[in-house]
Amino acid sequence: MGFFSGEYDCTMDAKGRIVLPARIKSNLPETDAGNVVVTRGFENCLVLYGQTEFKKIYTKIAGLNEFSEEFRRFQRNFFRGVQEVELDNNSRLLLPKSLASHAQIDKDVIVVGMGNRVEIWNPTLYETYLIKDSSQLAALAEKYLTNNSTE
Repeated sequence: MGFFSGEYDCTMDAKGRIVLPARIKSNLPETDAGNVVVTRGFENCLVLYGQTEFKKIYTKIAGLNEFSEEFRRFQRNFFRGVQEVELDNNSRLLLPKSLASHAQIDKDVIVVGMGNRVEIWNPTLYETYLIKDSSQLAALAEKYLTNNSTE
């Protein structure tokens, strides 16, 4: 699994392609051979996974009980936005129109490494999801990163 980090300003061309930043591309596993999966994020962004990492998610979701209406609804809505995309020789990624529309991307793009995945954002929308107050970030770090067994 690659480890994706950093925040990168990109531009989508008239054909709907963005150049995947070199640091992001270099962290894609060689076994994925330039094939990635792009899907709708839970917020108004896109999420990019290497094929190997996406297979883990696919296995979990496909393994849900198909006889449960709630699970079927989740599977249907999750999988409808999944697109397998191949990077071209210039490391460009074609964003399908339906996905670009979901993320309200038309030209300027922010690409954010998120560990096992990459988020692709409209810069204006991205700003609305960022924590502006450092004390809020500190409180979340304390909440989620404190080892409760040592308190």
